[in-house]
Amino acid sequence: MSEKKIAIVPGDGIGVDVTREAVKVMKCLEKVSGVAFRLQHYDYSADRYLKTGVTMPPGALDEFRSFDAIFMGAFGDPRVPDMRHAAEILLGTRFGLDLYVNHRPIKLLHEPLCPLKGRTRKEIDFVVFRENTEGLYVGMGGNFKKGSADEIATQIDVNTRKGVERIIRHAFEYAAARGKSRVCMSDKANVLTYGHDLWQRVFRLVAAEYPSITATHLYVDALTMQMVKDPSQFDVIVTCNMFGDIVTDLGAQIQGGLGLAASGNINPAGVSMFEPVHGSAPKYAGKDIADPIGAILTVQLMMEHLGVPGAAELIESAIVDCMERGRTTRDLGGSLGTAAAGDAVCDAMRRLSG
Repeated sequence: MSEKKIAIVPGDGIGVDVTREAVKVMKCLEKVSGVAFRLQHYDYSADRYLKTGVTMPPGALDEFRSFDAIFMGAFGDPRVPDMRHAAEILLGTRFGLDLYVNHRPIKLLHEPLCPLKGRTRKEIDFVVFRENTEGLYVGMGGNFKKGSADEIATQIDVNTRKGVERIIRHAFEYAAARGKSRVCMSDKANVLTYGHDLWQRVFRLVAAEYPSITATHLYVDALTMQMVKDPSQFDVIVTCNMFGDIVTDLGAQIQGGLGLAASGNINPAGVSMFEPVHGSAPKYAGKDIADPIGAILTVQLMMEHLGVPGAAELIESAIVDCMERGRTTRDLGGSLGTAAAGDAVCDAMRRLSG
């Protein structure tokens, strides 16, 4: 039996609640498949930060490198108004471990959940790759004459040849490996002349290496319109950090809502981190009402990345089964609480695994 070593960081708010259900699903997988998990929990929460003033201790990233994967819940607490601990943990991990691929599947699992009229499951099934370590998120810039009527604020958009090429290449390699025929790159090169001209040139160069894949381009405003008008036209989308942040939330909505959105923060040559996309929603924490499906789908994505045979398919089938039977939380039309929804997925996994 293979063993996977997973770091578990529940975070804050409902992150604790949904992570508990994600762990429940992993333990269920141990019983129905040939995988074993060695789980190690880390309390990098707002509570801990407020007590100690420490976000992550020295050496935490090196410790993370010893794992097969990292599962993180959600971060954010109103008692930390500047969200320092959330930023240092999430962005610190992404930058420190060079998790340059943000992998966001957009897949409709239950047709009644889609806000687009008449769309079927076959029509909404694509992936967005967001560059995860550059762009406007690097924190370069500043304020001059802050607080005055003459204040100037700058935010620098950083795009390197290395960073742009590796995310675009990852998109094409993913498409080729999975028999996907289309890769669309999105930017705003008609306005953001310098950085996004680099995206245009590199995209053409890399696309030429994959002649069997149709390479297309859309400006990001056109992309958002087309995602609503006809999502079936997309297989793989690749874009920059900022635009990826926006279009993936639109994608989450057309698949049924942010509570169903999973993400992977990937370093193909190292350890990767997986997290549900929704926030910490502190006012709902501990009330047994948060939807755990996003966290469970994040486990599915992690299993796919780790190459655990049959695990990703079993989790997805179990979730679809629960949706069709109404064994979900209220936001998806059911009446279950968080823990019962996690139990329902595990029950379906056991039943479907024979």
